[in-house]
Amino acid sequence: MKPIFGRGPSLQLRLFLAMLLSAGLMLADSRLDAFAQVRYVLNSAVAPLQYAANLPREILDGLFSQLSSHQRLLAENKALKRDLLVLQSDVLLLDQLQQENQRLRELLGSPFVRDERKMVAEVMAVDSDPYSHQVMIDKGRVDGVYEGQPVINDKGIVGQISYVGAHNSRVLLLIDPTHAIPVQVVRNDIRVIASGSGEQDQIQLEHVPSSTDIKVGDLLVTSGLGGRYPEGYPVGRVTEFSFDNKRPFAQIKALPTVQFDRLRYLLLVWPTDRERHTVTTGDPVNG
Repeated sequence: MKPIFGRGPSLQLRLFLAMLLSAGLMLADSRLDAFAQVRYVLNSAVAPLQYAANLPREILDGLFSQLSSHQRLLAENKALKRDLLVLQSDVLLLDQLQQENQRLRELLGSPFVRDERKMVAEVMAVDSDPYSHQVMIDKGRVDGVYEGQPVINDKGIVGQISYVGAHNSRVLLLIDPTHAIPVQVVRNDIRVIASGSGEQDQIQLEHVPSSTDIKVGDLLVTSGLGGRYPEGYPVGRVTEFSFDNKRPFAQIKALPTVQFDRLRYLLLVWPTDRERHTVTTGDPVNG
């Protein structure tokens, strides 16, 4: 009985013919460039697949590049903001220098501070007690912070350190009712005491006779008395001056130069050697 399908050539013969055919095709292509058009067509057909296979890698590379650029820009932005804050604090005294140029030339030995040591701190939390105006900052005893240390920002006096922890501290704000600060009027050097009113946009001057030469619009700066706050930093501007003949003192209100509802970055100030000696010995500072 004959099989339905006849036997073909042996496997060895098939392999030999395939090798012979391959060698002939390669020789023809290398000598005659016979398959150039075929390669062109096949390459054009495969190109979309190559692009599709490479697309995920290009997308990931693009995302990584954008993320790296974004993180770098954020870091540079934060560093520039800190540098700007320090630089702005150094020009707070320009208004007073312009109006007291002649007076300051005669007072070369005054404790007017221009080169204090400063450190940038960031507000971590705000006291939720409506009758207490304090904030927590991210610097503490390990950074050299001490109780009573003055705190400023790029607008003026913020307050003073009321509590020091190892890695954080509490700042008693200028507007707190328990806070008081010696100030002077830039226009005529009259010295008074300003205290907090408990309101974000108001401080008040205490025990000022109604005959005192203080006017609406006068700029108030730290006087340096007591040695706690450096002299000359802006505190507020007088917004109201009124008096009643039945009362011994005038009622004076001022708008703080600092916006206490927008505090974020603050500056801790260390006194100069002269001021540190004054605070230690208890001698008054000449304003």
